[in-house]
Amino acid sequence: MTACKLDQSTLQGMRSLLWGSSLKEDVFSRWSQGFIFSEETPSALVQFEGGPCAVIAPVQAFIVKCAIFKDKSSDLKNLTSISNAGANMLLLEALKEILLQMSTSDFVLVDLQSHPQESEACALSQQTQDAGETSQQDKKATNVESLQEGSLTLETFHSSLKIIKCRNCDELHKTLERSLPQFQSHFGVLLYLYSILLTKGINQIKNEVEDPSEPLIDGIYGHGSQSLINLLMTSHATTNVWDNDKDISGLKLKGIQQQASIGFLTLLEHMRYCEVGWYLKNPMYPIWLLGSETHLTVLFSHVEELVIRDSPAMNAKHVFSQFDPEGNGFISSSLLQDVMRSLDLVADTEYVEIMKTKLDSEELGIITSSSFMETFFPEQPAEHPQSFSLYHCNALPQSNSGGKVRYLEGKAVLAEEVDTQFITDTTPIKLCLQTKWPSIEITWSNGITPSLN
Repeated sequence: MTACKLDQSTLQGMRSLLWGSSLKEDVFSRWSQGFIFSEETPSALVQFEGGPCAVIAPVQAFIVKCAIFKDKSSDLKNLTSISNAGANMLLLEALKEILLQMSTSDFVLVDLQSHPQESEACALSQQTQDAGETSQQDKKATNVESLQEGSLTLETFHSSLKIIKCRNCDELHKTLERSLPQFQSHFGVLLYLYSILLTKGINQIKNEVEDPSEPLIDGIYGHGSQSLINLLMTSHATTNVWDNDKDISGLKLKGIQQQASIGFLTLLEHMRYCEVGWYLKNPMYPIWLLGSETHLTVLFSHVEELVIRDSPAMNAKHVFSQFDPEGNGFISSSLLQDVMRSLDLVADTEYVEIMKTKLDSEELGIITSSSFMETFFPEQPAEHPQSFSLYHCNALPQSNSGGKVRYLEGKAVLAEEVDTQFITDTTPIKLCLQTKWPSIEITWSNGITPSLN
């Protein structure tokens, strides 16, 4: 483990990738907050201003994953009845797990060089947090007051960064444990985000985004891009949310390459602005980020049967789709041997010709996805629960009843048929959930409908 000052070349490359050619003080100020837990629900993170949800929401999702699914306890009490120390341990595990997705070794943590005022503020913040004496507004006021006093401005913050290099997972865990108070202090979210970028590698991220000239954070409004959201969710900064790559008019556009741990649903799909693929709609764990036009929130359930584990049949569908990049639902019969070879099926020329005759009996020169799957991977449809509980968390206090961030429970039922004539619930959250469960009906506790904004 080694520590050194962040060199100017790397700093400029990171700032350009993240913020573009200019970074406004007000955008920087809105992103300047730590990973702070709600007083109402100790495991729920709080977001003070618009913007940093692109980092806070994914971290919240991994906190949920660590609490409910790490030890297969599936017990919501791990989230709602946890001590402050327990919540800090969940935060540590979540921060570590996201970093572990970025690299198998050589992790980089970004920290601040010692500043007397900042160190005193961090120590005071940590003491009061442990004692449970500081309200959300007090914490926010302390943060703002510290910045206004000139403790660290935008430029002095960036000139004060140092990096700590960890060679393995054990060093990463120990360093994160020591640095946790810093990540919970005024600049914690930014320090962690910079750690993600440097661990992943600036050049690697540029190779993954669709347009390297577009910054990961909007310089005017401060919102994180889909590439940044995907980076936190999947470790790949792809710009799109569909499955695999697509060929659109000769242009290859990258999508999600495999089933992610955390999923993603968005109101924008209901509006037909995008298409979310199977990999994100059906993650490994029943935890999803929900996207509105401007904000990210978290939805989860303890019912693991809501998601489908990857299977040979699902893999076959995705391999077939790679040979059908335009999404037509069929491939040229001349590609059958390549598809079969990719799936480790018998691909001898003589046998392939026999299967061509069977699958393309009308000699149209195409083979449909449905006929291919029925022949090689017949599968019974998976049975999903028809009723289950869902929980939603919005980190913005002003978007919660009484200004207190908490988990809201909903009782969901999947209706057998949907009669559009009688649909009256057009709340954004239901329209968003319908992109995965078209027939969902949901009743929220206390009659409070969660906000996506």
